[in-house]
Amino acid sequence: MAILNKLLSRKKDNSISTDVGVNTIPSTYRKHPFSMINSYIPLQRSDLKLYKEMREAIPIIDAAIEKIIRLTGKFKITSENQIAAHNLNQFLDGINVNGTGAGISAFLSAYLDDLLTLGTAVGEMVINPETLEFEALYNADLENIELKHGENPLNVYVCRRDGFSDSKPLPNQNLILMSVLNPEAGKIYGNSLLNGLPFVSSVLLKIFNTIGTNWERVGNVRFAVTYKPSDSAGGKMLAKERARLIADEWSKAMRDTSHISDFVSVGDVSIKVIGADNQILDSEVPVKHMLEQIVAKLGIPPCLLGISWSSTERMSAVQVDILTSELEYYRQLLNPCISKICNLWLRLNGLSMDYSIDWENINLQDEVELANARLTNAQAVKLENELLINNKEQG
Repeated sequence: MAILNKLLSRKKDNSISTDVGVNTIPSTYRKHPFSMINSYIPLQRSDLKLYKEMREAIPIIDAAIEKIIRLTGKFKITSENQIAAHNLNQFLDGINVNGTGAGISAFLSAYLDDLLTLGTAVGEMVINPETLEFEALYNADLENIELKHGENPLNVYVCRRDGFSDSKPLPNQNLILMSVLNPEAGKIYGNSLLNGLPFVSSVLLKIFNTIGTNWERVGNVRFAVTYKPSDSAGGKMLAKERARLIADEWSKAMRDTSHISDFVSVGDVSIKVIGADNQILDSEVPVKHMLEQIVAKLGIPPCLLGISWSSTERMSAVQVDILTSELEYYRQLLNPCISKICNLWLRLNGLSMDYSIDWENINLQDEVELANARLTNAQAVKLENELLINNKEQG
């Protein structure tokens, strides 16, 4: 907290840069336009590219993650100090995000996207040291970031990779936001939501690729034209010439697509479709098995992904309840990040208050259920009061 206290004291310090910048990008980014050459990172974690490639290759995975992000919803800060809470909500709705967006929702969407896809998400709160204003929020690229343990295993430092040099801890660790998803015991990095799906995805892609190849071969019909010369001496002598003429006429008939063209030949000529006797393997059952594994891992009801599997109304309601619990879990992961942003804004503005993060209900069905619950409770209270009044009158 030393750096933050220096900022709050409004005293200029030579150790603090006067430029408003983001710390989590590599320093070579600002040196010349060919930063990709200098920022090449050897032996980087392969799972980063693997999971991104899975989302690109299998649309249902990408659609599920996008729906989780959107269904997570929005929130508002509430407090007894209504004026401060209103100003804080206005700040959160209008803060600059990554230089191209505005509002904390844009930041949390990209933050949760990294958290679900890669298992780890890193962001940064950017402060102007001259004006002490909360300037922006920035989503860090994990390929430029490395996490390290300190001397105490409870201390985790966010480090920046600079080309071939060793990674160095960022100077302002108090301004860094970090979340991990389902980390293993003793590990720093989290586990992606897609962990366990690479093998299933590879099988599914093989099926898709095979279907495309088979349809390219069988769908685009190819013909086998066979000419059998007669046993006479003349037939054998002219076999080569007749075969060439048949091939030319057949090619001409197949190329002429403007109108129907007939093929006329002399002799024993047979025409067969290549591959007509073979059937393409039925892929419906194996594809469904693979998709069931993917949907089970992602936790999204199939109906939300456009999959029309047979299910009862009761089963659909249970699936929606499970999805609601999943979304509540993701909200809990985001709450510490939101609290850190709010606490920094309050300190920079010299405020101190108790507040709560109130998420909106996930969908309209929740509103209906809550309304029915309130109605049932009100009816129960009314009946209890009537019973009490009747007992007093009888007594």
